[in-house]
Amino acid sequence: MTTAEFVLSVRHRLEWLFDALVDPARCERRMTLVLAGYAATWSLYAAIAKSSQDIHADMGEMVAWSSEIGLGGPKHPPLGAWLVRAWFSVFPRQDWAYYVFAVLLATVALWIAWRLSARYLPSDKRVVGIALLTLVPFYNFHALKFNANTVLTPLWAATTWWFLRSFATRRAGWAVLAGIGAAAAVLGKYWSAILLAGLGLAALTDSRRDAYFSSPAPYLTLAVATILLTPHIDWLIAHHFVSFSYAIETHPATFLTAAVSALGFTGSTLCYIAAPVVFSLFAAQPSAAAICDTLWPSDPDRRTLVIAFAAPFLFAVLTAVLLQVEIEPLWAISAMTLIPVVLLSSPLVIIPRPAALQLLALAVVFPLIMVAVSPLIAIGVHAAGVPNFESDYRLVARAVERAWRAHSDKPLRIVGSGAILNGIAFYFLSQPWTFDVADPSQTPWVSDDRIRSEGMAIVCPETEPFCMRALIGDAVHYHATSDEHVVLARRYLGTYDAPVRYEIVIIPPQTQ
Repeated sequence: MTTAEFVLSVRHRLEWLFDALVDPARCERRMTLVLAGYAATWSLYAAIAKSSQDIHADMGEMVAWSSEIGLGGPKHPPLGAWLVRAWFSVFPRQDWAYYVFAVLLATVALWIAWRLSARYLPSDKRVVGIALLTLVPFYNFHALKFNANTVLTPLWAATTWWFLRSFATRRAGWAVLAGIGAAAAVLGKYWSAILLAGLGLAALTDSRRDAYFSSPAPYLTLAVATILLTPHIDWLIAHHFVSFSYAIETHPATFLTAAVSALGFTGSTLCYIAAPVVFSLFAAQPSAAAICDTLWPSDPDRRTLVIAFAAPFLFAVLTAVLLQVEIEPLWAISAMTLIPVVLLSSPLVIIPRPAALQLLALAVVFPLIMVAVSPLIAIGVHAAGVPNFESDYRLVARAVERAWRAHSDKPLRIVGSGAILNGIAFYFLSQPWTFDVADPSQTPWVSDDRIRSEGMAIVCPETEPFCMRALIGDAVHYHATSDEHVVLARRYLGTYDAPVRYEIVIIPPQTQ
């Protein structure tokens, strides 16, 4: 096959795919298959590109919480940990399985965006819209690190979809789903309050507000959300609002630093969505009238969508400034669902078929290119090194297990450490409880009596002074019987990264 024949074959296949995605009889099934391929491709990328390092500590933290958190936890609401526990009750506790889970959540959010856009976009623009959305790094690169931010991506998408359908139809079924979505989003992270405030503002500014608020729909949504959140609220009260306080107190700021963080949040968000915005401009080449109708639509229904998209960002900035807290750019990770509708719903924005095919081709080819270069990324990461000892987590866990077995015939029940604690916890063959030696309040499930009765292994990088001071103090306090040093370095494709020296202390169970 010549180059010209290959290019022509690829073009024909692309046109066939596009035609299938715009065909009402085939589009839903075809998009489901396309998104399944998207999930598989990015999961493969993650497995290869990250093969020279271990999982991020945030991911390990969720696993550590998953065996302990009930209706609440010390830092965040419990839904993320619940999902992780459910996932690993079926799948093995392996890196690749975790990346599949993380990519799957982002892919579900894309599918929801596809379903939501059906009411507002013609079929060809729906395809273009999802193609553009896949170019936002929140749905691939950043999605690979599962934490309390990424868990919100499908939850905000579902809540937005169900709320908009409830607002438009005022039907009980959609209202119930909106309440479920709202509760789930809050149980993912309290930051979801800005989404709910944004959707509320969109409803209040819509001309249909009287019909909506005079119907049972909003009150049914509120009732369902309240019922589902009541157990967690009771837990918060019983535990003195510990996780809620953490959310407020972790990012204190002066008025100036809060304002700077708000500017950074806004600017970074614009950078994250630059690709879909720029590509849509090139594809449509809209007139000034089309741009104005996109930013502030003449149609009230579409204007509500713009408000629903923009209001959470407005409330995020107000939260930073008024409460004087720093906000992080990655907190915008879950707020992208309406981008396709906002960019493309104006009838004045026209996407020619050749441009639509090019955007679809870009969305298909880009993940394949990333898989092709993923081995080079893994090699580069290994050569450059990773922060927070992320290449050593598995090695440290194995070293601690060997040290424990050498000094105790009892199962290893508790592992203590500092910054590396959550990362190493994922790699123990058993699933020990975690104990934060630097800040025990973050691991309230381990008590002094529990340490004395079940014993504990503590490990710290010797270059981490806070962890080492706590290790020495606990070793004295609990009468440790063993103190050893190991030097670890990760081997990848025949080469080693920089060696790191760790200290391991064994506190055996006290006999009764």
